[in-house]
Amino acid sequence: MEQIIWVWNYMKGKRAVFTGGIFLTLVTSAMRVINPMLGLKIIDEVIIPGNTEPLIPLLIIMMIVQLVRLSLNYLMIILMEIASTDVMTRIRRDMYETVQWQDYRFLGLFPTGNLMTRMTQDLDRLRHTVAWVSYQFIGAIALFISTFTFYIILNWRLALCLVAVTPFILFASHRFKMRLRPRFALLRQKLTSLGTAVTENIDGNRVVRAFAREEYEKEKIEKHNADFRDISCENALITARYQPFLETASQFLMVIMLIVGGYFLIQEWMTPGQYMAFSSLTWALSMPMMMLGPLLADLERYTASGEMIREVIEAPKGIGDSENAVELAERPKGEIEFKNVNLSINGTQVLQDISFKIGAGSAIGILGSTGSGKTSLVNILMRFYEPDSGETLLDGVDIKQYKMSSLRQHFGLAMQDVFLFSDTVKGNISYGCPNINEEEIKKRAVQADADTFINEKSDKYETLVGERGVGLSGGQKQRIALARALAVKPAVLILDDTTSAVDSETEQFIQNELNNLDFPCTKIIIAQRISSFRGADLILVMDKGKIIERGTHDELLANKGFYHHIWSLQYNKEDN
Repeated sequence: MEQIIWVWNYMKGKRAVFTGGIFLTLVTSAMRVINPMLGLKIIDEVIIPGNTEPLIPLLIIMMIVQLVRLSLNYLMIILMEIASTDVMTRIRRDMYETVQWQDYRFLGLFPTGNLMTRMTQDLDRLRHTVAWVSYQFIGAIALFISTFTFYIILNWRLALCLVAVTPFILFASHRFKMRLRPRFALLRQKLTSLGTAVTENIDGNRVVRAFAREEYEKEKIEKHNADFRDISCENALITARYQPFLETASQFLMVIMLIVGGYFLIQEWMTPGQYMAFSSLTWALSMPMMMLGPLLADLERYTASGEMIREVIEAPKGIGDSENAVELAERPKGEIEFKNVNLSINGTQVLQDISFKIGAGSAIGILGSTGSGKTSLVNILMRFYEPDSGETLLDGVDIKQYKMSSLRQHFGLAMQDVFLFSDTVKGNISYGCPNINEEEIKKRAVQADADTFINEKSDKYETLVGERGVGLSGGQKQRIALARALAVKPAVLILDDTTSAVDSETEQFIQNELNNLDFPCTKIIIAQRISSFRGADLILVMDKGKIIERGTHDELLANKGFYHHIWSLQYNKEDN
């Protein structure tokens, strides 16, 4: 019932359409007893007495009834498809929006393959349930009730004899449903695991091939595939055990009809027309009983899929705009301050009591070993993570007071792990600023030292970039990502190990360009090479989530600490 209410809430705007489809289902199911009623009249009032006068009108009415029923049934199918497609579209939209607004913690719980399975196969199962299973289930009930009512009116004794097997079928169906419910939940989990494994193998294809692990990955996929197959087969066997009983019990109605109905006819307790009407509608009692097993199985599949979908949609929202958040209408100056910021992820302390301030238009360098918390600082500033405590200020105002969409419009982010879309080079550079002209695109590409290799491509800026930048070197992808960040003319430019894959000469050229940008910009440079931020106004040295040193390049060298040690290693100086 909870699942039904949940779907009903998503039908806002299409509830009348769905209700109309259900109403037509009831009407068309009830109309199935009209022609047997007319057939009864033909036998008892036309054929037996030899009165042929009403024959043609009755046959015409039967044809009209059939045509009307088929037309209404066609209209019902259209209405159900419209309602189900609309529900699926609304839910997919909400799932996508939920994922877009979640923080990195959420994405860690739901891998890409997991989410893709929920947004495709689970949603299609829901659409199938709304469009087909619902009308078949309701239609089967309506057909059974209308037929039984007709039987009671004709001959209540024979009607009770025919439905005597119903309690046994209902009991078996309940057992069948209870057996299938946990099985379909398990099957759904296996399908999710399979989807996740396949997605990871596609995304990590280069790594798999580089380490010659094709056979290992093949065996891993085969195991997931075999697990899914085994559960599917076990579910099919459960269905196979119950379905013959349901079909046999429903077909037993024909035996009752022949024996009991024949006896009633001999005893003249019913007319030949009534016997024919009973016989012609026996399927209307047996068919719902035979359909009960498959319909219950479909409903259990829907229940399992619905729970998977709701788990995403109803997940607690990680980070959202505060109630009083306002648009960041004007371009900020770019003054940034962290005040006693602490952050923990999955119970692990990542940042501890981080405090620093950089002026507008300044450049700050952040150095530290892997896992020291450098990128986490950026994630907090971009509001990908929410700190446990402390404040992050932009121009003296807590960034929580701004709407995230307007805040991020003034940030330019280029990361070491570059993601490029399956689009042209021009499309990737202009991604954050779609209205930028070609001259501006080329200008930003020059500043990122990407113009030269782009012009060497056959289609230049119209060259299609493969998925995730396939066909480009690591350094080329990083430079396109840098051009993309510069194209939005950010008030704050964040470079997270952006030049790690380029040579020293290219890095020097990019640094000179960044020092002479044609717009004011605060720069945050995260790098492992000291040469990347040697001229920064402030350098932070981090270790285990803490700032252990801070100052300019010369000041840090004079301190003879960790920074000096790294400088000595990189420039082959004696560490003393």
